[in-house]
Order: sequence, then structure tokens, then C-alpha cells
Amino acid sequence: MDLIGDIIMIDNNNYQWHPIEGQIMTRWSRDITPNNPLPEYPRPQLRRDDWINLNGLWDYAIRPKEQKKVDYYDGKILVPFPVESALSGVKKELNPQENLWYRCQFRLPKEWNKNLILLHFGAVDWEATIFVNKKKIGIHRGGYTPFTFDISSCINFDSDNDLIVKVWDPTDEGSQERGKQTLHPSHIWYTAVSGIWQTVWLEPVPTTYITSIKLTPNIDNEILNVSVLANTPLNTFRIRVEITIEDKIVSSLESAETNVEINIPSPLLWEPEHPFLYDLKVLLEKNEEIIDTIYSYFGMRKIALGKDVNGIRSIELNNKRIFQYGTLDQGYWPDGLYTAPTDEALRNDIEITKELGFNMIRKHVKVEPARWYYHCDKLGILIWQDMPNGGGQYSWALPPNINEYEESRGEKSKKCYYEELKSMINCFFNFPSIITWVPFNEGWGQFDTEEVANYVQQLDPGRLVDAASGWYDFRCGHLCDIHTYPNPLLPNQEMIDSRAAVVGEFGGLGLEIEDHIWDIKDRFVYRKMRDRNKLIARYHKLIEKLKDLMEQGLSAAIYTQITDVEGEVNGLLTYDREILKMENQNIQMLHKSIFSGIDST
Repeated sequence: MDLIGDIIMIDNNNYQWHPIEGQIMTRWSRDITPNNPLPEYPRPQLRRDDWINLNGLWDYAIRPKEQKKVDYYDGKILVPFPVESALSGVKKELNPQENLWYRCQFRLPKEWNKNLILLHFGAVDWEATIFVNKKKIGIHRGGYTPFTFDISSCINFDSDNDLIVKVWDPTDEGSQERGKQTLHPSHIWYTAVSGIWQTVWLEPVPTTYITSIKLTPNIDNEILNVSVLANTPLNTFRIRVEITIEDKIVSSLESAETNVEINIPSPLLWEPEHPFLYDLKVLLEKNEEIIDTIYSYFGMRKIALGKDVNGIRSIELNNKRIFQYGTLDQGYWPDGLYTAPTDEALRNDIEITKELGFNMIRKHVKVEPARWYYHCDKLGILIWQDMPNGGGQYSWALPPNINEYEESRGEKSKKCYYEELKSMINCFFNFPSIITWVPFNEGWGQFDTEEVANYVQQLDPGRLVDAASGWYDFRCGHLCDIHTYPNPLLPNQEMIDSRAAVVGEFGGLGLEIEDHIWDIKDRFVYRKMRDRNKLIARYHKLIEKLKDLMEQGLSAAIYTQITDVEGEVNGLLTYDREILKMENQNIQMLHKSIFSGIDST
């Protein structure tokens, strides 16, 4: 060990990282090396050429919350895998009376010394306090969205820089957004995820730089609205936008304005069958000099409500009626928990969902890294994006009214919800695959539903809002959504109003596959099947019922679920993604029968 300042660190070169054994793992865990975990560029919608990935072995320590500093570290943790995961090399629980401390060192290229230096975190759950070279940089609260600090004022170019991250996470003893995380996993509640769980990276940028772009397609008028934001006012700057197909410019525009409309003549539309994406470059110029350049992409697509030939409300993609059939996707991994072992693994779940004949995924009470949505854009699958739930404790029994949940939300908790909701929508606004926002699920942490639904629509008027998926419907938003197990049902006609009718959850047929089950005492399934033959026969009946409901006006349905997750064994796939519980061809044939004969007019 080396003594650096007054802190003892462990030498990375002599440390032998390995996953903690004891549970099932995915095959991708064998591909991980501590020197290069998740090396892919983490922000596909706003790319620059220069960056440094800080993923790898960091020092870690777990200490009582009242302890203000760390004098020595307990060992190494593999960032960005959460401390509770096997792939972190730690697999320890963090309780609300403790802080998790991280430490790493980095050296910057000397050619970056004329730039500002940004420190990016993909996500840290929940409260992160950042120190660089012993200077406190700032605090971020919220476990699901990216955040950035400008660390230019406190870095060295001639020596190593010291980065410390202190994390506090109350999990389900707090009222913050946490999804299905719990300190006591069982049934449908899963292992907690604490600390850094997405890529940490550094980026050099000019003194004036583009912080974000907002891309809004309009297929009816054949234009793309481009809004550019920077860290300083752009009064003396010009922007240039170039749109290309295979490196050939198809449209371009130069302007002193930061909000522009650019023509997309005869646009090629993005849809699941043909997920066409345009490439886009935005240049920031001053006195004919290029100051900053970012690369992105977009899809020309439109999502809205319409009416079918019988006058029933339906969902339309690109002005054509579409029926959506998707899976509930919890985004958990047996070895990495919230963090997929590799980018290939992250993409695999989407590929399998598409291969099985689904055209949609409901990302359930979790927000994924940006690369997951990038893969959805590239592969062509529609996304309903849940807001992770917070609030007080949840009960198994259905409360008689919403008051039990609303009362668990204090003003501080509501403020945290709105901040993270806004961050989620703003951070993932440009991904064409996302077509629906889901603010609440089954009453968990639900409050002020009409106000929240209106807020989401104001932030993003170009997408649908499923105000409350299951349980407590307030007749707002675009969708009337019910949950029914195991059989799908149509929402009550009196409740639908002018919205589209959907089944936000159904199914939940379970089959345990020996040697591919999470070791946990309390398992859960909506309907347990004895063998594969029983499973496919029951699933066939569900699909036939679904087709009947489609004829009555059902617009979408979501099956629970794509994979087993810890104690939940109702997945089409086992938790380790090794076994598909029904024959691929059987599922594909059934799903093909859903979409055949649909009138898209």
C-alpha cells in the first residue's frame, strides 16, 4: 500500500479483482476485465471526440454516516457496478446509517490545459457529494439520471488528481424515488442498488460549449426543430446544423438563432419495421472559427391518438394505427443488479424481445443508461418509460383509496420527484424510441395525478402520457390503463372517456427452471405452471383472449415479463438469460397472429 497525503490507498496493480460467487451469473460476466469495464462512449446523443473513461478499480470504504472523512479504505470496488452486486467485487449491503466512500486518481493530457474539464456521472444512487483534490465540488441528489460538474478550477495538469465520492442511500427507508429496491428483498421487491452504477468520465470542452440540444421532429411539415443550449449566452455566436445520410449532407442551415427549423424533404420515417435514423452535426462558430462540435442523430416519427374505423380511440404511429404488444422489463441483472455486465448484454435483452415478435417494451420503474435507448433506436422498438416510484412503504393489499399513498408524500419528497421527473424527460427527450411517459405505477408514491400529468405534457407535448398505470385512474392523460392477472381485460368503458384503452400489465405465468433460479426464500409468481407444455398452452389462451380484446378497441398490452428477476419467476427468460421457457418458434407464431390483419388506416 502507498501513503498519499494522509490517506492510505491500495495499489491497483497488485489487486486481484473477481466477482463474488454465491448466486447465478450471466455469461457476459466472463467478458469483464477490471481494466476496461463498459468502455463504450456513454452519451450517444451528444458526442465529442475527446474523453476519458474513469471506470475501473477504485478504493472504497463503508463508514458510519457521522464520520466526516476516511483515513483508510477497505478494498477495491469495480466501478460502475453497485456495491451490492457480485460484479463490484464487494457485494455488501449499505444501510441508511452508513456512507459509501469512493476514491480514484486520474491524470489529464497536457493538451487539455486550455479547456474546461467536465466530470460526468451516468447515475449515482442516491445522494452523491463530490470532492476533487480535497475541494468540495458539489452535491447531487437523485439516483437515475446523469449529472455533471465543472472541475476546471481545482485540477492539476502536472500531477495526479484525486477524486472522492461520498454516497448516502436510504433505499426504502426514505421517500425518494427508488423503484423496486428494498433492504429486505422478497417476492416482487429486489436487492438495493447503492452508489455509482453508470459510467464515470471526463471531457474537455471549450470555454463556451454546447451543453444540450433538443430535437423535435414534425413529419407533417417535414421539418426538424433544433434548439441549442450552451453554458454561456450565444449572442455573438452562430450555429450550423448539418443533417447527413451515410456522410452525405441532405439538409443544412446556418443561423444566429439558437432555436431553428431545418427542412427534411420527403423524410424517411422511424418505425419498428424500418428504424431509420438521420445523422446530425451541430457546430458552434464565432468569427468564422469553429468553437465546438457535437454529433448526434434523430428519427422522424410522430406518436398521437387517433380513431379507428369504428370511431374508437387508438394509438397512431406516423399517422397510422398501430397495436402495441410489449413486455414489462425491470432492467435487473443477477450479477450487476441495475448495471448490465457489458454493452452486448444491454443490447441482448432488446434483441431477444424484438426477435420474439414484440414491438414495444415498458421500462418498469427504472431509468436505463443512454446506450440502452440508443440500442432501442437502432433496433427499432417502442418504449414506454416509467418514472421510478418513491413515497412511503407499500402494502400488498390494495388500499381503498389513494390517500394512503398521497399522505406519505411530504413537500420535500414531492419536490425531489418533480426534479428527477424533469431530469428524466430532459435527458432522454431526443430518443425517438420513447413514445410514452408513465409518471405513476399502481399507486406507489402517487400524488396530485392530474397536475403531474399536465406537467409532463407541458414538458413534452410530442409524446403520450400514461398518467397512472394500474389501480388509481384520474381520467387524465392519453391512456386508460388497467392491470389484470393473468388474463387481459378491457378497461371499463365508462372510465375510458376520450383516451385509448390499454392493459399495462397482464400474464405473469411462471415456470421455475432448475439451476437458473435466484437463491431466495420467498418467491413469487402470478400463476405457476408445472411444465413447458402447460406454459405454452396457457400462454396461447392469453393471446387468443388478447386478440378478442383488440377487436373491441384495445390499443396496447404489456406482458409480465421478459425475464425472471430474483424471487419473481414469471419471465419468458430465466434471470441469467440462458433459457427461453417456451420454444422460440411457438412464441413468434403466436405473436405474428396478433399483428396479422390489423387495419392501419
